Amino acid sequence: MSLICQKAICRIFSTTTCVAGQDRLYIIRAIARKGWQRNLVPRSALHLPRPEMEDGGDDLQKTELLRTLENFKWLGNKAPCFPVNGNKIHVLSGPESFYKTLIEKTSQAKQRITLASLYLGTGHHENELIKTIESTLKRNPDSNLKVRVLLDATRGSRGAKQNSRTMLLPLLQSHSQHCSVHFYHTPALRGILKKILPERWNEVVGLQHMKIYIFDDSLLISGANLSHDYFTNRQDRYLVVEDSKELVDFFDQLVETVCQFSFQLNENNHLNLNSDFPHHPCDSNQHEFTLEAKQRIENLFEKQLKASSLALQWPNPYSYDTWIFPFVQMGQLNIYMDNILTREILEKVPKNAELCLATGYFNLTQDYMESLLEHSSPNIHILMAHPLANGFFGAKGFAGGIPSGYTLLAYQFYRRVIGKALEARIRLWEYKRQNWTFHAKGLWISFGREDPRPSFTLVGSPNFGYRSVYRDLEAQLAVVTINSSLRDQLHQERKNLFQQAELVSATTFDQPERKIPLWVRVVIKVFRRFF
Repeated sequence: MSLICQKAICRIFSTTTCVAGQDRLYIIRAIARKGWQRNLVPRSALHLPRPEMEDGGDDLQKTELLRTLENFKWLGNKAPCFPVNGNKIHVLSGPESFYKTLIEKTSQAKQRITLASLYLGTGHHENELIKTIESTLKRNPDSNLKVRVLLDATRGSRGAKQNSRTMLLPLLQSHSQHCSVHFYHTPALRGILKKILPERWNEVVGLQHMKIYIFDDSLLISGANLSHDYFTNRQDRYLVVEDSKELVDFFDQLVETVCQFSFQLNENNHLNLNSDFPHHPCDSNQHEFTLEAKQRIENLFEKQLKASSLALQWPNPYSYDTWIFPFVQMGQLNIYMDNILTREILEKVPKNAELCLATGYFNLTQDYMESLLEHSSPNIHILMAHPLANGFFGAKGFAGGIPSGYTLLAYQFYRRVIGKALEARIRLWEYKRQNWTFHAKGLWISFGREDPRPSFTLVGSPNFGYRSVYRDLEAQLAVVTINSSLRDQLHQERKNLFQQAELVSATTFDQPERKIPLWVRVVIKVFRRFF
């Protein structure tokens, strides 16, 4: 049925129009009126030379930096705070490093392995990961090592012959006492909607989108899934926090709490709801399920917030140099923590700062656009995927139009920037790298032009779009640091990403290959909140 619908839509809306065609006059007038110049800032402007600032550096400079970092003290009243040693935090550079770290950490685990992702792929790399888990369990047959996997029920069940469930089934059958596999099912997919929506299409309703990977007392948080592309040529972000038991315990409890209201896979490849949870996500009352699930997540955060109330002894760099605040967003459970705090961050960054925001799928919510356009002060650089670097580029059917849809959304936002004469403060960049796709998300904040190294970052799964805010389960870290080594790593990470980017100008959308099919325009207008 879905294929027939796709063909019909394509026939009806086969006419294409240029995204800049009918609106070119608008841009020309805006340029003339505002005195806009196309080549505003060279790429090197993002990476100004910086003075060294080691541990024995200028005390006055450190004091000034600490005073600047007090911008984030308010987070301690709204999110749990975990003080850590910045030397225990490492930024990974790319997919190969991500995969290598997963394998190494899995093989070395002694107490726990917790993997929360959208799905597990079915290729060679994924098989090797499962074999490594199995080998680790076999080496420790009498230990307390526990393996917990949390994936999404619809995405993890896609494919009749092979999918995430069939990949994990042998591991579960061989080590049922030490291994559990869970699948979150959104309460919004139910009734007639669940019956008529086919595979892939049912995933637009809502997903488990957190990317949390735990090995004993180490946490790897990312936006990357457990599949071949994310291990080879799909660029994301990856942050490893070592030897931080309290932080890792909290995230382990977060995953375990979501597992409480998720299905559990049994040895016969059936999904059964946790007997301790009173409401079924699809068959019971949606409000009751949502209320109970929300309460369990909020109880976890409230408990941790009380426990960490004394952790933020600000400022005291001699005790610790980095503060980590966990954020979650679960819109379908009416939990909007990440959205609220991210907007407040965007609006509180001072004028002399530089804010860089990345998203693999550019579809900013109206709230985020208002925060950036109406209520923010710093210089802003937004990094997004070029259509060639979009994971849906070249896909068949409806999905093949998705890159054009994101181009349209970027162009509409760009027009608003020009219309408000903010082109000198807000700049858009497109990541373009041959044979690579772009999936990185998060933001970096630097204070002062003398030292461009970030002192703040958000890293995790949210894309700042409608899906992240309203449909999916998301998690990320807010990291505030004065650690010189960590700031160097964040600076290099940001630099590496922007070195693969091209600055967006009016001519960007004039290119023939950037034409937007009329049917894509219609679909985006109607279904924007599903992207």
